Amino acid sequence: MDALLGYCRFITALNRWVATLVSAFVFIMVAVISYEVVSRYFFDAPTTWAMELATLLFGPYFLLAGPYLLHTAGHVNVDILYRKLSTRWAGIVDCFTYSLIVVVTLVFIDQSLPVALNAFNSGETSFTSWNPPIWPVKALIPVAFFLLLLQALAEIILAVQRAQGQKVGA
Repeated sequence: MDALLGYCRFITALNRWVATLVSAFVFIMVAVISYEVVSRYFFDAPTTWAMELATLLFGPYFLLAGPYLLHTAGHVNVDILYRKLSTRWAGIVDCFTYSLIVVVTLVFIDQSLPVALNAFNSGETSFTSWNPPIWPVKALIPVAFFLLLLQALAEIILAVQRAQGQKVGA
């Protein structure tokens, strides 16, 4: 059991680190959009790249922060019935829920990996006037779902502990 809890701690720490790293993207997005607003409305000189860059930063931010958000239970949740459950039954419900997340992440990995590889192999760009490479963003999609898969597996381990009435150790 110590090895499983070590896995839970490692994956959660990894996803916390990744989420912290990509949270810096928010500051970059705010600066880029602010630059665009000032440039467009004060100098009548809109950029061709600012909104596209903000979009390219938001995708990885959204996807890579998600696995840690799963651990912190920050996603939308219907609490009306769940909070009335005992710890044991909440653990059982969580086992089911996280198992569904595992299935969904496996489907997304299976479907996004070929797209990401094709984008990488072709050096895909956005085909806009700025035309930045977008294959790095597409490559992050299966990576983000893999991290979500690893976090969902860790959450299953912790939910099994709760369902068994054990103190959760991670």
